[in-house]
Amino acid sequence: MNRRRFLALATSATFCTVAECPLLADSGAGGILDVGPVTAYSRDGVYDAYRSLGCFIIRRGSELFALSSFCTHRRTQLTPQPDHSFLCKRHGSTFDPNGHVEKKPATKDMPRLATSVSGAGHLLVHL
Repeated sequence: MNRRRFLALATSATFCTVAECPLLADSGAGGILDVGPVTAYSRDGVYDAYRSLGCFIIRRGSELFALSSFCTHRRTQLTPQPDHSFLCKRHGSTFDPNGHVEKKPATKDMPRLATSVSGAGHLLVHL
């Protein structure tokens, strides 16, 4: 089990027991994170409730997508900024609202994570 998977399971355990928790819909490598109803993301902005589990949810007009919440330099958690950009407080890297590197030491853009919608209308993020 890798570190990301361990943290996802440990965090979800604080919300509910494993047997009854829909948060992690798949127990495979990487997993699928159920981030709730698509309707919960109706306003434009950056949603950071799942930051510690590995993703930001971004709504921009009709577009709804997920970006990794970890800096590509040293995997430090990023902090969303009021202008919808992202900051790595540890080493100073910055990323624009689309996840593109603006300031080094990071050299790779933030990964865009695959998403899908469940039959129940929940947004699923493929980690």
